[in-house]
Amino acid sequence: MTDPFQALLRAGNQAINNFPVTSRYYTVGTATMQKVDGTSIKYLRRRFIQPAASFELIQVYVTKEGDRLDNIAAAFIGDPEQFWQLADANNSPAPETLTQQPGTSLRITQPAGIRTY
Repeated sequence: MTDPFQALLRAGNQAINNFPVTSRYYTVGTATMQKVDGTSIKYLRRRFIQPAASFELIQVYVTKEGDRLDNIAAAFIGDPEQFWQLADANNSPAPETLTQQPGTSLRITQPAGIRTY
C-alpha cells in the first residue's frame, strides 16, 4: 500500500532513480557509459539548477556569526537536510560559503516551480 503523503509529494515528479523524494537528485536521471573493455558504468546525470529569479522570494535573511545553513534550513523550511534549496535559491555551488561572512543576505524562497497564491 502506498503512503498517501508520499504519493502527494511524488505527484508530477515521478522518481527516475532511487533517491528519496526530498533529495535534490530525485528528478535527475541516470545514464550508462560503456568502457572500451565492455564494462558498463552507471552514473547520475548532471543536475541543472533554475536561475534564482525563477524562485519565488519569501523573505531575505541576514546571516549572523555562527550561523549554519542546516540550521537556517531547519528554521525556514522545517528540514535541515533541505539546505541545498537555500544554496540553489542563492546561486551557490558551494553552500558552505553562504554563511562564512556575517551580514550576507540570503534569499529564502519557495523551491523553483512552486508558487504561493
